[in-house]
Amino acid sequence: MIRPPSDPVERPLVGAVAALSLARGMFFAVSALYFTRTVGLSAVTVGIGLTVAGAVGVVATYAGGRLSDRWGADRVQLWAMASYGIALLAYALARDVVAFVLVATWVSASRGFQSSAQSTLVARWFDGPDRVAVRARLRVVMNVMIGVGTLLAAVALAVDTGAAYRATMVLVGVLTTLAAVPLIGLRRRVTGLGERMDAGSGPAVAKGPSPLRDRTYVTATVLSGVMAIHFGVTSIGVPLWVADHTDAPTVLVSLLLVVNTVYVALFQVRASRGTHDIATAGRAVRGAGFLLLAACILFAAAAYLGPVAATVFLLLAALASSAAETRGEAGSWGLAFELADQERAGAYQGVSQMGYALAHMLAPLVVTATAIDHGTGGWMVLGALFAVTGILTAVLARHAAVARAQDQAQAQRSEYVASETPV
Repeated sequence: MIRPPSDPVERPLVGAVAALSLARGMFFAVSALYFTRTVGLSAVTVGIGLTVAGAVGVVATYAGGRLSDRWGADRVQLWAMASYGIALLAYALARDVVAFVLVATWVSASRGFQSSAQSTLVARWFDGPDRVAVRARLRVVMNVMIGVGTLLAAVALAVDTGAAYRATMVLVGVLTTLAAVPLIGLRRRVTGLGERMDAGSGPAVAKGPSPLRDRTYVTATVLSGVMAIHFGVTSIGVPLWVADHTDAPTVLVSLLLVVNTVYVALFQVRASRGTHDIATAGRAVRGAGFLLLAACILFAAAAYLGPVAATVFLLLAALASSAAETRGEAGSWGLAFELADQERAGAYQGVSQMGYALAHMLAPLVVTATAIDHGTGGWMVLGALFAVTGILTAVLARHAAVARAQDQAQAQRSEYVASETPV
C-alpha cells in the first residue's frame, strides 16, 4: 500500500501524473479509430505521420534536458505540460494529412520536453534511493490511471461515432492541460527548490562536455532503449498475436493488459528497492532480460495449443513480461540517475529519455518484423535480443561500479595525503 506522499514536490508531481495518465489511457483507446474513422486517414498514413513525429520527439527530448539545466526543470515541466495539452486539443481540429502531421509533431515534441523535465526535476530534488523510489511510485500512479482512462474511453467506443471520438479527444486535451495546474508556482511554494533547479545554469556547467561523449552513459542509454522495446510487445505484439495466431479468445487481450496494470501497481515499488546501487541495477536489468526471454517463449508456444492451454500460457507470459517490466524499469532508472553527472542532471536525463523516445518510435517496426511476421522464430530472436541486452547491461554496470569505487578510493587517498602534508 502506497501512502500519500509527504514531500512537497512529490505531491504535485503525483497530481500531474495522475491527470496526464488518465488522459493518456483515453487517448490510447480511441486515437487509432479517431484518426482513421473521423479524420479519414489511412492506417499507413497514421503510421508514417507518427513515425515522423516520433523522430522530432527524440530531438526534443534531448533539448528538453538541456533547457531544464538552463531554465530550471520545474519551469520547463510546467510549460511543456501546458503545450502538450493544447497540442492534444488541436487534434480535434485536424481535418487532413498536413494538419495531422503538424499536430502530431507538436504533441511529440511537447511530450519529449515534458518527460526530460520531469526526470530532471526528480534527479535534482531527490537524492540516492529516493530518486528511484519516487519514479517507482509515479509509475504506479501512471499505470493505474491509464487503466482508468481506458475504461472511461469505453463509452466513446460503445457509441462509435465521429462526434464521440472527437469529444473524447477534446477531453484528453483538457485533462492534459489541467495536469499543469499542480505545477504552477512550485518553486515559490517549496523552499529551496529554485536553488536546486538552477544549479545547472552556471556558465561553467553549461560549457562542460556533452553527455553524448560519456561512453558509459550513452551505452547504458542504448541498452535501456533496447529493453524498452518490450513495451511494444505489450501494446502491439500481444493483441495481434492473440487475435491472429492463437486459438485463445480475443477478449483475453484486455485481461492481459489488466494483469500487467495490476502487477505493476502491486510490485513496482518493491522491485525498485536497492536499484540506486549501480551493480544491483545492472543485475535487475539482467533478470528482466531473462524474464522477457521466458515470456517470448511462452507467447510463441501458445500458437500450438488449444484455447484453454493457450490461455494459460498467455497469462503466464503476461506475468513474466510484467515482472520483467518492474525489474527492468527500476534498474534502468537507477543507472540513469547514478551514472549521470549531477551537475548537468538535465543534459544527462535528456540523453536517458532519448533512449525511451527511440524505443517508442522503433518498437512497432521491431515487434512486427520479428514476432508477428516470422512467428516462433521471430519470438525467439526477440527474446534473445532482450536476454543479451540484459547481460550486457549487467556487465556494463559491474565495470562502472568498480570504476566508481576506485575513483572514490583515490579521492579519499588524495584527501588523506593533503591533510598529512605540513603547511
